[in-house]
Amino acid sequence: MLNRLKYEEFAIRKALVIAPKRVAEDTWSREQAKWEHLKHLKVVKVMGTKDKRLAALKEQADIYIINRENVEWLVETLGARWCFDAVVIDELSSFKSAKSKRWKALRKVIFGSRYVYGLTGTPASNGYLDLWPEMYLLDHGERLGKTLGAYRSTYFNPGAHKGHVVFEWRLKPGARERIDARLSDICLSMSKEDWLDLPERTYNTIPVQLDSKARKLYDQFKRDKILPLVHEHEKLAVAQGMDYDTAVVGDMAAQVSGKLLQMANGAVYDDDGEVFHIHDAKLDMLAEIADTSAGQPILVFYNYKHDLKRLQERFPDAVKMGGEDVISAWNRGEIPMLLCQPASAGHGLNLQDGGHIIVWFGLTWSLELYQQANDRLHRMGQRSAVIVHHLVAEDTIDEKVMAALTAKDATQKGLLDALKQYLQEELR
Repeated sequence: MLNRLKYEEFAIRKALVIAPKRVAEDTWSREQAKWEHLKHLKVVKVMGTKDKRLAALKEQADIYIINRENVEWLVETLGARWCFDAVVIDELSSFKSAKSKRWKALRKVIFGSRYVYGLTGTPASNGYLDLWPEMYLLDHGERLGKTLGAYRSTYFNPGAHKGHVVFEWRLKPGARERIDARLSDICLSMSKEDWLDLPERTYNTIPVQLDSKARKLYDQFKRDKILPLVHEHEKLAVAQGMDYDTAVVGDMAAQVSGKLLQMANGAVYDDDGEVFHIHDAKLDMLAEIADTSAGQPILVFYNYKHDLKRLQERFPDAVKMGGEDVISAWNRGEIPMLLCQPASAGHGLNLQDGGHIIVWFGLTWSLELYQQANDRLHRMGQRSAVIVHHLVAEDTIDEKVMAALTAKDATQKGLLDALKQYLQEELR
């Protein structure tokens, strides 16, 4: 696209790509180098120290790549000298908050660019409210309105609220279809199945049993630490005039679910920040998977720092996800086990050359992170059937998370509903 705009249509001089840090460091330049008809393009990374970024901007290039964390700096540095005729926002959903500094900065200059493109696999991961900030950067509010308030009043009704504070917005009847129609002329939506002949992807849920000692520790920590936390939030909710369902969507959801997921993984931080060990059942199961995989590389997703430490202690040859050198080594087949936090490996990274086995050591409530992380191996260039293993601790919150992810609810609300149900059934 950018090559055509510059060298076939002579419509642009310079293009800017904004991407997640790891994607900016590795993916764009790696992909450009793969294609013979694109090797003439000069790609410069505007990354690193301030001096390195300034030096990169002075180079004559076709495409400049910057990580999204430096967007605010770029806008402040160039100001009225904004010189990019085309802008590609790789992972547009990272600009879904109109309150974020990066969104406010980009809004100041984006309309000085003749062409603006947004790429994302999850445009509305938390619901249709996400769409307004993203689409505004593409069309200046032409389709969904000039302000978020106007967008909300047109397409949404307030749900749970206290006074003038609205905690939830619900689509009006028929609003989803009207929004889709408004965006149909500038949005192209395709699934991999529409244009790629990819190998099969198999999902496998592996039950992990806790022994009697681990179950006793799990129940003890839940009784001594989790229940008091829930009751504390309930009292606060009553004092503030909120019902239980409204309260659980707030801080309690993050705190309680985080504690429970840690416990299911085998350890949890106590009130003093110390790690309280519960079990090694998931580590034992991962060892079995590694033994039966006949030396094939395994991509392991974890959530917490104590998960990482325990994984590294159990599997000394495992490597934590890092920069270009780690990604290259993985894709060359030199890393037997790659340990990734899904938030840092969820968008745009090409890891398909290094293996075809995924293990979710720790599950996530985020449907967006879950889907994006799985796509690191199941993408163009993959030659083997991809296997996605989920280690699910029996009779723990893992089972609720797995059920919600399997249902493929399109919004985060579905996952929060599952959490609320779990708290009501198990903890009250």
